[in-house]
Amino acid sequence: MKNLFIVLALAAPIAVAAKPSEQSYTDRWCTARGGETKVVLADRTRPDCVTDTHAIEVDFSRKFYEAIGQSLWYSFQTNKRAGILLIIDPADKNRYLYRLNSTIDNYDLPIDVWTVTQ
Repeated sequence: MKNLFIVLALAAPIAVAAKPSEQSYTDRWCTARGGETKVVLADRTRPDCVTDTHAIEVDFSRKFYEAIGQSLWYSFQTNKRAGILLIIDPADKNRYLYRLNSTIDNYDLPIDVWTVTQ
């Protein structure tokens, strides 16, 4: 019976530090630029960060396609320039950043892009 207990104890999962949340990136980045988080627009949508000049959507890189639409909508609602803060996972080798910038360039979209690395 003792041997069984030892095996189970060794097989127990090791605690792994959680990756920072999207909100933690948003709070740190937005505050550093004098922006405001948790802004609720007239249509009840919520841009992640609003500065004097931009309405910004913050997303992990694999969700770049969602960020395009959301940032443009927030821009329309606030009459500010659209922005995307893309949270880059180094394992992705910037493939999503390439796709985002290619889409913006191809359609001449009025979106500014910033990046942070996970």
